[in-house]
Amino acid sequence: MATDIRAKLSNLDSSAQKARLVIDLVRGKPVIEALDILNFTPNKAAVPVHKLIRSAIANAEENYGVARDDLYIHKIYANEATTRKWRRFGARGRFKPILRRRSHITVVLREIE
Repeated sequence: MATDIRAKLSNLDSSAQKARLVIDLVRGKPVIEALDILNFTPNKAAVPVHKLIRSAIANAEENYGVARDDLYIHKIYANEATTRKWRRFGARGRFKPILRRRSHITVVLREIE
């Protein structure tokens, strides 16, 4: 049974839909290749996902003694978090709702067998 190395990012200030565009690029890839892809991805969510994968690599090296060359991204997913809601007043006494969406991102690394 392979050991799962996990790292989680909570309350990223980006919607889960926008974060999924970035994490779909790196799913199933070796971690070194994934970090290279994220370095050149212009999306806003690429920087926090890059940091999250680096954190998971550090967890693997410190806690499990696994070399970073032997790791790949087994699972990575983004779930919706709480949404901050407020309103901006519009014409004729109406108001326009504003939704600030957030997301939780989880990454699971495994050793290449």
